[in-house]
Amino acid sequence: MAPTRATGFYPRQPGGHMSEITQRKRIWGWFFFDWASQPYNTLLLTFIFGPYINELLGDGSRAQSVWGFGIGAAGLVIALLAPVLGALADTTGNRVRWIWGFSVLYVVGAAGLWLAAPGDFNLLVVMGFFAIGLIGMEFATIFTNSMLPELGGRGQIGRISGNGWAFGYVGGLITLVIMLVFFAESGTTGLTFVGLTPPFGLDPAMREGTRFVGPLTAVWYILFMIPFFVWVRDPAPKKPLPGAARIALRGLVGTLRNLPKSRSLFAYLVSSMVYRDALNGMYTFGGIYAAGVLGWSVVETGMFGIVAIIAGALFAWLGGQADSAYGPKPVIVLCIVVLTATAIGVVTIYPDSLFGIGVAEGSNAPDIAFMIMGATIGAAGGALQSASRTMLVRQADPTRMTEAFGLYALAGKATSFIAPLLIGIVTFVSGSQQIGVSPLIVLFALGLILLVWVKSDGDRAV
Repeated sequence: MAPTRATGFYPRQPGGHMSEITQRKRIWGWFFFDWASQPYNTLLLTFIFGPYINELLGDGSRAQSVWGFGIGAAGLVIALLAPVLGALADTTGNRVRWIWGFSVLYVVGAAGLWLAAPGDFNLLVVMGFFAIGLIGMEFATIFTNSMLPELGGRGQIGRISGNGWAFGYVGGLITLVIMLVFFAESGTTGLTFVGLTPPFGLDPAMREGTRFVGPLTAVWYILFMIPFFVWVRDPAPKKPLPGAARIALRGLVGTLRNLPKSRSLFAYLVSSMVYRDALNGMYTFGGIYAAGVLGWSVVETGMFGIVAIIAGALFAWLGGQADSAYGPKPVIVLCIVVLTATAIGVVTIYPDSLFGIGVAEGSNAPDIAFMIMGATIGAAGGALQSASRTMLVRQADPTRMTEAFGLYALAGKATSFIAPLLIGIVTFVSGSQQIGVSPLIVLFALGLILLVWVKSDGDRAV
């Protein structure tokens, strides 16, 4: 049931229970999904588990290829199922129940990464658990994102989206600090970067402190999804109709058939498909790149992550303010330009040279430059992702919002294997991690060009 305009409370529910959930609480509950789920991106995809896999395999190029193939396979599953699930949710309602189900996948997948013991682990099994958790996170995100239009008016959702994204970054930052201070040990000394031995009797020789990143991510999610499930409700629960799946699929087929007629929405989905693929490639391979090219340890990569996340949180918040004031499209364009320039800069960083200019042996200039670029990627990436989901709200049919975010996930994942696979293939063929990430430059540029056909208020503005 929708909240009343006068109070913002949800009316009395069947069974006589008064659910006095204010809109403010509902917004905060929605924020907590970002807070709870962000560690999968921060700790597992980018800054702790990815570099750890690099250490286990002992070969930066091989690790980058394995990572690319594994994430690309998960992305293919997400692409195939996301629009169908979105359409089904719009037909049957009960988005929160779907989120419960995908949360189970998130927790199981994250916890399973504990199995990545040095010298005695099955890479296929470990990557399988990683893919299960990633699929759970991405599907749950489809349903939570579709709730955004219900949280505020046209002039508010940009700020709400930016605040939520910033809040999520802070959650990721806290878990990263916890890992670096207490758990992620050096493979050489067995101590964390502040000189502590991992607690709870975790064995540094078996890298149990670093492997604890999986269970920690799972426990964090369980704990902080409680506010979401307590405060967030579907505004209009529906009783499933007979043949709901068939109705949903029919509606989805109709949407896909008519999509080229919705020129602005179609152009935006294709553009976002390309530039989000490139951004995810930056996030996914940032830690492995730093470890393989500059020789950074898990701890050093984690410190790099702290800088990037702080920048991401700040600029996600600032981007949300700009989004509410000027609309999402200018924010998106500026962020893509910045990320394209940064991608060009990244491929010119070598241990003995910077932007094609040689540096003295032992110079830390390449490390400092990469740290600055990491902060730039975090800043532009945070604002870009926040503005991207508000842009979809402006483009989509309000009555089929979950389906639209399913298509958005399809757009983000149908070709999400392209960036990882291109990086994996180019890295394998060239034997160079620097050359391997160069496809990201082309993807960003293509996404920027396609935005020319996107109208700020969608096809309804025509």
